[in-house]
Amino acid sequence: MADYERLWAPWRMGWIAAPRQPGCFLCRMTAEDDDARNYLLERGEHCFVCLNGYPYNNGHLLISPYRHNGDLGAATPEELAEMMLLAQRWAEHLKKAINPSGYNLGMNVGVAGGAGVAEHLHLHLLPRWGGDHNFMSVVADTRVINQSLEACYQALKEAASS
Repeated sequence: MADYERLWAPWRMGWIAAPRQPGCFLCRMTAEDDDARNYLLERGEHCFVCLNGYPYNNGHLLISPYRHNGDLGAATPEELAEMMLLAQRWAEHLKKAINPSGYNLGMNVGVAGGAGVAEHLHLHLLPRWGGDHNFMSVVADTRVINQSLEACYQALKEAASS
């Protein structure tokens, strides 16, 4: 097979080979004072917004309560309301920054529900475009992200401040 017939994602090796830190990455990122390094976009009263470090699509955001809790039934009304208000606001920021045609909004609760981080609730906000590259997951077990996390973070910060 020729090189041009292969899809390469060499940046993934850094994630594959990296040692896993113990504990919850959502709790760790909000405890740190380096929002840019953590791609943390907004800190609300009960919840925060960050870029997903391993996105399904360009601009994939996570909206999560600060409180470490994986049980949807134990989420407070304030946490639930702020998650949705932040999703609404950041959908508008995404529109200004990268102009998606639509969105997927969802929460995977529990391991059986598909949660990769079952112990800490988080809402996914995924920008979508007609004809986006999600077919690659089916035919090549590959995702195509057309912008670096750093560039997307910067574009979203600029959109949020305008």
